[in-house]
Amino acid sequence: MSTSNVRPLENDDKERWTELYAAYARFYNSTQNGEMREQVWSWLMDEANDLQGLVAMDKKGNVVGIAHYRPFLRPLAASKGAFLDDLFVDPSHRGSGAAEALIEEIKKVAEEKGWSIVRWVTADNNYRARAVYDRLARKTDWLTYDIQL
Repeated sequence: MSTSNVRPLENDDKERWTELYAAYARFYNSTQNGEMREQVWSWLMDEANDLQGLVAMDKKGNVVGIAHYRPFLRPLAASKGAFLDDLFVDPSHRGSGAAEALIEEIKKVAEEKGWSIVRWVTADNNYRARAVYDRLARKTDWLTYDIQL
């Protein structure tokens, strides 16, 4: 199954987006509920918010993948970059090119906006996704730290 199209997330995508985003949260064992998904959806639908959403569709027009990205400032580089927050492809469509198409669209947006980089993080044990990422990008030497509040 080959992915044929990537487009911005639309209001009519809410039901399928909700299914995929809930599956994404389960994949990462992240505690998430409907209220949290509603909050994220409201950010995605708010033109004043920086968070943007994309969907990948199969040749029949079914949404099979989602991605969320936003600009971020890079003071040391005196530039902006694109941060890919979330990327998820329906397990039955993995290997279809959906992940690559979503990342390529974010890269295209970043180039059009004059941003200097597209960056994301993933779990160390997310081997299948990392195989895709290793083809598309360079793994950095940086470590991620969190302070939970």
